Amino acid sequence: MTERLLRYIEEKKRLVDERLNRLVPPENTPPESIHRAIRYALFPGGKRIRPILCIAAAEITGGSAEDALAAACAIELIHTYSLIHDDLPCMDDDDFRRGRPTVHRVFGEAIAVLAGDGLLSLAFEVLTDANNYPDPSLPRILTVANEIAVASGTRGMVGGQVADIEAEQKREHSLKEVKFIHMNKTAKMITVSLRAGAILAGASHREIERLSLYGERLGLAFQITDDILGEIGDEKKLGKPVKRDREKNKATYPAVVGIEESRKEARKLIEEAKQALDIFEEEKCWMLKELADYVLERER
Repeated sequence: MTERLLRYIEEKKRLVDERLNRLVPPENTPPESIHRAIRYALFPGGKRIRPILCIAAAEITGGSAEDALAAACAIELIHTYSLIHDDLPCMDDDDFRRGRPTVHRVFGEAIAVLAGDGLLSLAFEVLTDANNYPDPSLPRILTVANEIAVASGTRGMVGGQVADIEAEQKREHSLKEVKFIHMNKTAKMITVSLRAGAILAGASHREIERLSLYGERLGLAFQITDDILGEIGDEKKLGKPVKRDREKNKATYPAVVGIEESRKEARKLIEEAKQALDIFEEEKCWMLKELADYVLERER
């Protein structure tokens, strides 16, 4: 990761974390157990890639970080809820997330389920509160809320999770099946992050569509890289065990085409992602291009 990309990510991550800290109820808010669980899952957070993409899309298309911050936080709340549920015994049954015990291991399964539910509800509370925007445009807020609902629901992230679970029961997986899972489980939320920021900034249709194409390609490459790291990554850097996907018969790129072909496909997708940005000035879209390159080299 380049020095300027690292500075950009740290700056935007700090903005997101500060706003999340204000938006999420304190731990001593009754019932305390669920608010402790929610804050345990949210802080300290991960890379905050989705909210940062949301902010970057707003800035690239003429807006500001503040224009997109509410949507960025809402997206991170949804992402965190999905991780809590993804780790549950009835799903992927993981004991560790980001190097420490998962939410259900610390607070119990019932509270973990409800913490996820609470995060999802809070996301749309944050997203639809006009007070969270410097210059609220209700049509834009409504459009973004609708798109995020679709991307996170049964025609997006939830649908991808269902396909992922059902694939475990099959003896063989096809590349078409893996692409469907990756597109819905991962790429659609990454794409809607970019679309949300651009829409709230008043971007043109052409700008939104190019950012959407970038998001799709980046999202697929991101998940392929995850698949590779899940097979041959460093457990200490990942903060969770490797080879779990193989043990669970997960539908992944390495399982279907092997490690080297997976790497080739990820590189191809990243090049297509960067090409989608050719309508933007280099000085505006450098962050997205450098982030795309970082996806290929990341170790966690």
